[in-house]
Amino acid sequence: MRATSPRFSFLLKIGVTIALAVAFDWLFPNTIEGVSIGIFALAWLLAMILARPVARHPRLDVAITLALAAIFSLALGYDPRPLPLFLFLCALSIATLLPRTTGFDDAWRWTVRLMLHGATGAIKPVADLVRLLATRPRGKRRTLKSLVGILALPLFGTLVFTILFANANPLIADALSRLELPSPGKLVEWAFATFLVWPMLRPHRIVTRLKIPDPAIDLPGTSLASALIALTLFNMLFAVENGLDIAFLWSGAPLPAGMSMADYAHRGAYPLIATALLAGLFVLTMLRPGTASAANPWARRLVALWVAQNLFLVASSALRTIDYIQAYDLTALRIAALLWMALVAIGLILICWRLWMARSARWLINANALAAALVVIPCCFVDLDASAAQWNVRHAREVGGASQAIDLCYLRGLGAPALLPLIELEQRPLPPALADRVRYVRADILSSLAGKQAHWWSWTAHDALRLGAARRLLGPDPQQPLSTRPGYNRTCSGTIARAPILTEAPAQ
Repeated sequence: MRATSPRFSFLLKIGVTIALAVAFDWLFPNTIEGVSIGIFALAWLLAMILARPVARHPRLDVAITLALAAIFSLALGYDPRPLPLFLFLCALSIATLLPRTTGFDDAWRWTVRLMLHGATGAIKPVADLVRLLATRPRGKRRTLKSLVGILALPLFGTLVFTILFANANPLIADALSRLELPSPGKLVEWAFATFLVWPMLRPHRIVTRLKIPDPAIDLPGTSLASALIALTLFNMLFAVENGLDIAFLWSGAPLPAGMSMADYAHRGAYPLIATALLAGLFVLTMLRPGTASAANPWARRLVALWVAQNLFLVASSALRTIDYIQAYDLTALRIAALLWMALVAIGLILICWRLWMARSARWLINANALAAALVVIPCCFVDLDASAAQWNVRHAREVGGASQAIDLCYLRGLGAPALLPLIELEQRPLPPALADRVRYVRADILSSLAGKQAHWWSWTAHDALRLGAARRLLGPDPQQPLSTRPGYNRTCSGTIARAPILTEAPAQ
């Protein structure tokens, strides 16, 4: 038995959507940034629970998904970044779709459902509006379409006469001029909030009703003989690549003339990961459980050898990346690349385990999705940019490290995450010219961060803690960079590109 009627539920969703659109307008007066993102995400989650009673379904999977969405909304409030925002939207979408399904079957089907949910979300408000206009209510109540027809003439006539009176009477014109009508930009903002919120309250039925087949890829010519020949050739080819890596990358033997270790490391890191992924795809298609290839003992041995060679290939790729980081700098993208390589290695092991244990494709996808979640979710609470900046400062050549010279342009581009590492660098003994450049970049980031924290819509808890720590480290009277009066021109690294022009004093 339903606690609320469909009509009341629909009107409640309209009211919630209007309230969230107003909140969106108030929380983001200028740009979408700051703690307001977390506040809106939490309000959106609570509104979805209020307007969709099925979201309060006493199922464990629904409760877990809602808890994850709440955690991601708190992460957005602490430090709004794209990753927790993406995970929040995924968790919120799953929470609104789960009550219409039998449960969380597998990651493959939910990936398709989420993509379909995003694709249909853009048309759902329009489709519901058209459906509402065409609906014929029971009894003597009028339809929305008939109400529009009744009110069109009175409203249009009133508008026309108001314009005429405004032209004829300056008092009426003055009163109308004081009315603040929404600008086109404001209307677009309200429409964006509506199209964002409404699909979460009323998801399209096709998303959960569509029958999604099991993932299966069949390649032509994957007979037992073809698989054995392919695995033999692949193992031989991979042995050549791994042998070269053992000779030059792992043992440290000198490379041919004209090639540095940085070049050797950088050129091979990402292509080798693509090679390992392609190898995994070949294993999935050639040796599916239940086929003759999967049951053949020689094919299984060759696959095990090939997976082992791919794991060594991934380890070589990671070592290449680490060598390149030591030769140059660490970035958040390179940290993400190392994490991705770890996931690729886990995926290869799971593929081999699936083959030996005759697991299904659903098991393999769910196992990889779980591994990815265990890696990605903690990254919502770790500032990779700050970690990279900290590593670069502590391993810079200027402080006795083995890396390259400190790249102040890169640190300045990072902004707030580089503030505390720059203060640490500034407090070390440095040559006067470098100390001034570091001080200039630090002062520029500090000024920008203080300006953002001064406004409530761009304030974040993480930056507040960062700014407080910076002020404690610098003390009440921090050193300032050289004069930046007109006549000085600084590059992104703080180098003075043009000295001030000195003019002689006029003769007495």
